[in-house]
Amino acid sequence: MTGRQGSVAGRGGKVRAARLTDLSALGELSRLAQAEGTGARSLGLPLAGPPIGVFTLFRLPLGAFRPNDLLYVHERDGHVGGLLRVERDSARDEWTIVELDAVGLADAGDIRYRMVQACLRDGTKRGAVRFHVACADVDGNVELFMQAGFMRYGDELVCFRPSSLPLPEPLTEQEAGEAGIRPVGGTDAVALFRLYNAVTPAPVARLEIHRIADWERHGSGSMMPRSSLTPILRFADVESFLQEAPEGSADPTQLQGFVQVGVAKEDQPHYLRVLVRPGTDATPLIRFGLGVIGARAEKRDHGHDHGVICPIRTYESPLEHRAEEAGFATVATVTLLMKETLVRVAEPAMLPAIR
Repeated sequence: MTGRQGSVAGRGGKVRAARLTDLSALGELSRLAQAEGTGARSLGLPLAGPPIGVFTLFRLPLGAFRPNDLLYVHERDGHVGGLLRVERDSARDEWTIVELDAVGLADAGDIRYRMVQACLRDGTKRGAVRFHVACADVDGNVELFMQAGFMRYGDELVCFRPSSLPLPEPLTEQEAGEAGIRPVGGTDAVALFRLYNAVTPAPVARLEIHRIADWERHGSGSMMPRSSLTPILRFADVESFLQEAPEGSADPTQLQGFVQVGVAKEDQPHYLRVLVRPGTDATPLIRFGLGVIGARAEKRDHGHDHGVICPIRTYESPLEHRAEEAGFATVATVTLLMKETLVRVAEPAMLPAIR
């Protein structure tokens, strides 16, 4: 499960790496954490209960584990009562906490804090540069992470389009071409990097540090850009498209927008992520993305459809209004937090001399 089997012992139990023999208990713990009336504490992503609970989005089938995944559990008197799950991006030395549960215990908050501390200590030893987490601002979630040294840097709306609304017909190649929409290619990294920085406030861009090399990885299947729901993309077939500048633009290399779609392979919603340059109408990209999802899902014919989920950061407004026009409704707001293990140092610079 992990490379180590160490534990962090303390009063009232211990935090240790999970074992294969824990899987059954962890699956039940994850399910109970999303049920109402259990006294559970979870990250609350994106909301508890049907139709799209965390257990649906971030469930724990053994086949979904990757070599980079880590699981920590809290054990007391032979009973597993806490779970923390981490996904690691080895290329960027980043860890993302995607699940943090404690069920039916009076000291659930303390147990979750101890698991976070154990994760941070282990991550620092393994060379993690940044820790990410997204959570609902309930049950002391935000306060817990800020006490552990995380900084709050943004909020994200989780928008959901139910399966009862039919998906639009996909655009034809000619219609997509007339709108300037085409698949992302291996040479688009610089243009995507510039688009991301045009959309994202400078303080957020400095924290997330998406480099041109990361957008080059995107062309080879890496999951960019980051969102609170990025972990569900491992259960989806992901495609990315961009919208080029219209004819006659001052800068023909400038992109108008970007859309990423994830067509679900498991029992979960499809995924839509849109970035548009300020002042650009996002409607064509949303319409195009929904059409792609509809065409791919129909071809797969997997027999279940749980709608489409779309994360939108609050600074990307009015994108949420364009999503509402396409049938989406905001079902949750989550907080984005991050902790760095490196100390930022100001870059040296030349200053003009004053006489």
